[in-house]
Amino acid sequence: MLHKKAFYTQKKNRKVIKVVKEHYLRDDVWCAAEGCSQCKHAATVLSASPQAYELLDQKPHYIIDLIEHPAFKDVIVLQTVLQEVNHLSQPIYARLRLLISDPDRRFYVFNNEHHRETYINRLKDESPNDRNDRAIRVAIKWYSEHLERNAKPDRLAVMMSDDADNRAKAKEAGIAAFSVREYVAAAMVSRPELMDIVADNSLTMDIDSKFTYKEHLLPSQVAAGIKAGAFHQGTLNISMHNYLEGTIMGLVDGTERQIYIIGRAHLNRAVQSDVVAVQMLPKNEWRGSPSVAVVEEEEEEEEDVVEDTKKDEVGVHNARDASGETAMEIVSPKFTTANGKGCGYRAKKLAPVCINLEIRYISGLNLRFISTNCSIDYVSNWILENRMVRYCGYIDKLSIKAAASSQNVFFYAMDRRIPKIKIRTRQAHTLKDQRIVVAIDSWPNTSRHPIGHFVKALGAAGDKETETEVLLLEHDVPYQEFAPQVLKELPPEGDKWMVQPKHFEGRIDLRELNICSIDPPGCTDIDDALHIRSLPNGNYEIGVHIADVTHFVKPNMTMDNEAAHRGTTVYLVDKRIDMLPSLLGTNLCSLRSNVDRLAFSCLWEITEDAEIVNVDFKKSVIRSKHSFTYEEAQNRIDDIRQQDDVTNGIRILNSLAKLLRQRRLDRGALTLASPEVRFNLENDSQDPVDVEMKELQETNALVEEFMLLANISVAEKIFSKFPDSSMLRRHAIPPDSNFEALEKAVSPLGITLKHDTSKALSDSLDAAIVSVHFYYKIIPNDLKFRTNLIRQVRPSPSHLMSGMISVASRPFF
Repeated sequence: MLHKKAFYTQKKNRKVIKVVKEHYLRDDVWCAAEGCSQCKHAATVLSASPQAYELLDQKPHYIIDLIEHPAFKDVIVLQTVLQEVNHLSQPIYARLRLLISDPDRRFYVFNNEHHRETYINRLKDESPNDRNDRAIRVAIKWYSEHLERNAKPDRLAVMMSDDADNRAKAKEAGIAAFSVREYVAAAMVSRPELMDIVADNSLTMDIDSKFTYKEHLLPSQVAAGIKAGAFHQGTLNISMHNYLEGTIMGLVDGTERQIYIIGRAHLNRAVQSDVVAVQMLPKNEWRGSPSVAVVEEEEEEEEDVVEDTKKDEVGVHNARDASGETAMEIVSPKFTTANGKGCGYRAKKLAPVCINLEIRYISGLNLRFISTNCSIDYVSNWILENRMVRYCGYIDKLSIKAAASSQNVFFYAMDRRIPKIKIRTRQAHTLKDQRIVVAIDSWPNTSRHPIGHFVKALGAAGDKETETEVLLLEHDVPYQEFAPQVLKELPPEGDKWMVQPKHFEGRIDLRELNICSIDPPGCTDIDDALHIRSLPNGNYEIGVHIADVTHFVKPNMTMDNEAAHRGTTVYLVDKRIDMLPSLLGTNLCSLRSNVDRLAFSCLWEITEDAEIVNVDFKKSVIRSKHSFTYEEAQNRIDDIRQQDDVTNGIRILNSLAKLLRQRRLDRGALTLASPEVRFNLENDSQDPVDVEMKELQETNALVEEFMLLANISVAEKIFSKFPDSSMLRRHAIPPDSNFEALEKAVSPLGITLKHDTSKALSDSLDAAIVSVHFYYKIIPNDLKFRTNLIRQVRPSPSHLMSGMISVASRPFF
């Protein structure tokens, strides 16, 4: 059946055109329920065992944590609902899609928008939201009647919805409709822990009539303020020492610098990494204070404020350690600033003293509430943004009541920048010694603390596996096992796969060259190798060979999407989280010695003075002659008795790398490498028993230089082919304000930092050696000092398309 919709529209040139949209409706969209006598589906998704199939309403992003629980199976996701989630939140959509792709969970997408009997037209004066709600009710009604006629009569289609109006209309139509809490309480009796996961937005916890946050501005007001320059927009970064102190970067008097947001009222319910809009206070309200003082609260505390909220605002600060215990710090008495207002402050230990450091107070306006739909429910929108962020931590033992089945308790996140969260749980006594995961649901303006819900327990606090999982979750590292859909795309030969004659098509054979790899000890994913050979004209041919993963991973494969999601291989003390399945990462795409491997090769002709004559790029087949560690390669260089071709080649590569490195330094390159540590593990338990600093060898710099050269050559090649659409990356010149605190700190020592260019900064650091006492001295050109310095002052890297900037500016990228 073909459904058409025609309308007229006017283009920019004022020409009126007729637009016809065709919508095809079908009769062969099956219910996918096992035992259905009418539908002709080839394979069923929904089993015949449950008495009811759950159908989600238009807002499943509110209950994504709940439906991810293994107890939820045989769930019908309507096309209307799936499209709405895709529109509202891509991360939640990805999580829902993952559930749908898992055959064991039996989540079925029913295309109600293309079914003849479930598609509906939008009525006159009906809002899109009301039309979608009605479409959901029509689809559920069809499912209920269809199952009653063609499957077991007692099998129901049940709607789960926290929309009271939609539930009421569903019940009027004879549909079994329940709120999420009602359904879990009735149908999941054997799973009482699920009640903790259900977000109860009707709760009014932590209400304080003496304290109220300011209402956030309307979206139109915020957008207009940003456009007019009255508001500054940025990503909020909370201090690691005080969750009531935050900063964003913004233009102040024409200079980009940090803007401070200090105090509960000014932060106005914003949390770490929120995108916020802020408004500067008048200059006469700016305050100056030593950097050893952190202003915690600006407002006066009322005498009758509850004790647990007073502790972290005046008089005493609760400093949380990893074990969940509370350490007490004494707070200095109140001091008076220029405007005469008193406020408490807490001394930060080991903080350097900087005099006349200005701290700016600003009002926080949360950008999470901006939407093109001005009538959007702000509380719901806040939940949508924050339910994507889940926090690991522990329950405050002091907040647990002695005997209570369901109670409100405080949750402390391991990330000290997150305020404590209030949750309701029935498992307080069970969870008090465990690491748990909590999500924020809402933050009413009458509540001092955000309100959240329990998601899951990770395990006992202090357990190695539990703490490792906490670490991975806190850094958003995907650590789950690879899905069966990914593993199915691996070569069927497994580790027996070999390079065949057919693989040489379009590749050059470089197996006879003296190729070798240089990596850390124990490295199994060898992704690069090098070679050098003399040419008849006296120059050298140098090659960098990268494992050709593209032979196994094609665009848009499930494995490709999974690798893009993971981004990189993560190395922990005792294990690794692979970006690709180990068959590829540590075997078929690892350039092991004495086996044929597919590679992508960057080949240069280079003079004895390290001048590049030409460069070429080829797909290749290589056979590495040796897999060296950095130390083994260095020993080869230093041992003059070693005169084989591979060793002499490494020596020449090392001498050329030194020339390339010096040339970069002469152009103003800064050394930013961080000192690395190595953990020694116990053989049986794989527990770390010792730690030592890695000694950097010349061979470390050798590999680094040629990898940099390969990156530069590839970037130049891409830019030459795509001059207007190449991705460029750079660190912008740090503003002078970023150096102010450092210059004040080193000025008494007679050190002058020049930072007009990176070359000037590097030279001034090299020259800065100050004797402070006869038995020790400060050396600012120390590697660790330089690295920490640059990290503090340099802005975040920017990425632009080459067509977006002038030709004159491109060399700086």
